[in-house]
Amino acid sequence: MRLLVAAVGRLKPGPERDLAARYRERAAQAGRGLGFTACDIVEIPESRARRAPDRAAEEAAAILGHASATGAVLAVYDERGRADLTSETIAERVGGWRDAGRSVLVLAIGGADGLDPAVRARAELGLSFGAATLPHGLVRVLALEQVYRTLTILAGHPYHRGNLDER
Repeated sequence: MRLLVAAVGRLKPGPERDLAARYRERAAQAGRGLGFTACDIVEIPESRARRAPDRAAEEAAAILGHASATGAVLAVYDERGRADLTSETIAERVGGWRDAGRSVLVLAIGGADGLDPAVRARAELGLSFGAATLPHGLVRVLALEQVYRTLTILAGHPYHRGNLDER
């Protein structure tokens, strides 16, 4: 299974871009022995359309294009997504998709105008980092950290220590 973060917008050089690259590299390395062939990032150009719905629709076409492969799973980071899933639950979902032979997991991060309803409708999982609005670069870093965390959970690696209160 290939892992792909499809993010609208481009990160400028700086700490967010460096940290995102670091987690992407860690995820790619951790995933190799687990049946994950790659962990890539694709930056989708922000639409220059005048109206917000038109911008979101243009960006949606690009996101959906990356999720068009047979067997592709689309998961989205969206304010309407679930913030209550544990890292272990997310890892179980990803492991299940991998074990079912799904070809690619596309994690989509929308632009400033959010995700078009067509993208949310196509998604098999909607995730959120909470109700607060976060900067795009920070969401990308957090999403890639969660990809890395997911892979370490699947590998049984001690990076993720889980809920210490349950021990």
